[in-house]
Amino acid sequence: MDSTHLLSSPLEIQDQTLVDHHNSSIGSSFLQNQTNVPKEFLWPKVDLVNAHQELLEPLVDLERFFRGDELAIQQSAKVIRAACLTHGCFQVINHGVDSHLINAAYYHLNRFFHLPLSHKLRARRATTAGLNTLSYSGAHSDRFSSNLPWKETLTLRVHENPKESSVVDLFKSSLGDDFEEMGITYQKYCEGMKSLALAVMEILAISLGVDRLHYKNYFQDGGSIMRCNYYPPCPEPGLTFGTGPHCDATSLTILHQDEVGGLEIFANNKWQIVRPRQDALVINIGETFTALTNGRYKSCLHRAVVNSERARKSLVYFVCPREDKVVRPPEYLVQGDQLPRAYPDFTWSDFLHFTQNYYRADAHTLHSFIKWLSSSNPIHQNR
Repeated sequence: MDSTHLLSSPLEIQDQTLVDHHNSSIGSSFLQNQTNVPKEFLWPKVDLVNAHQELLEPLVDLERFFRGDELAIQQSAKVIRAACLTHGCFQVINHGVDSHLINAAYYHLNRFFHLPLSHKLRARRATTAGLNTLSYSGAHSDRFSSNLPWKETLTLRVHENPKESSVVDLFKSSLGDDFEEMGITYQKYCEGMKSLALAVMEILAISLGVDRLHYKNYFQDGGSIMRCNYYPPCPEPGLTFGTGPHCDATSLTILHQDEVGGLEIFANNKWQIVRPRQDALVINIGETFTALTNGRYKSCLHRAVVNSERARKSLVYFVCPREDKVVRPPEYLVQGDQLPRAYPDFTWSDFLHFTQNYYRADAHTLHSFIKWLSSSNPIHQNR
């Protein structure tokens, strides 16, 4: 994957692909009716390297963490530390999120993506007074014009401590009263994932040797993003991706993939398959958390492949700090190791603005953001 150039304005777009297509959208019916992959969906051959090996990593069992078993917690921290130092991905079981809730989330995902495109488009950037947002996208064709992903997405962005009524009202106002139950389900899903995320933050702190409540407290008042992904069957899956290679800009990503599978991560200098487990959740380190560890923990480079036989679905929960929080590692990770700061201070709102307006996420997002930040704000240049 080639490094991409920095952008100075929204008009000078990375690879000239970030465009304003407010009147265009691609739905699953369009994708499913293709006999060949349209040129807008073709990816560079350098990225289209097949994965042949399964990622074999120990599962992290959280049951004893929730029971307060300190010996088991320390062992889990060691497993997580090893994964985060190398590739930034691990899986958890007995995570406390009800399987019935996950199944209900998939039920509503299926119901939504089988709606006519005109109905799905009603969820395009719908907003409530509480600043929660709901947005539908078909292949991100409203933002990009090449290297398009073979998928549809529905994204729910939830600000700090949302009231259930605001999320439910968001679904009802954009999709109709028949989608009240969907709003209730996704509100509960976000609450369950937030609780899990804070527990994982505690173990991550232990694994790094910092105060065990440091990251939990840092993210306590943070927001979150929930995304439903739908990947239709593809006639030529070897020519495109469901999601191209990238690292998430957020802090943690908690993913559940259905039995079809398709998630792959880059570990030990090769792409490896993450086999789906219905009882497990995949957790990826994101770029913001990499900065919060002073670069010690790696953000997970990953992608999603498609297949020609079956549609693939996944539920993704992104953990974010409060937008005005300063992203800065604890002093122990700087002074304790006598290491220089790997990244200057920044806020999540600045990083989010960068990825939404100036940059398409890839393997170099954080590095490119820091260069952009320094060039845009001279205060950061000498930090």
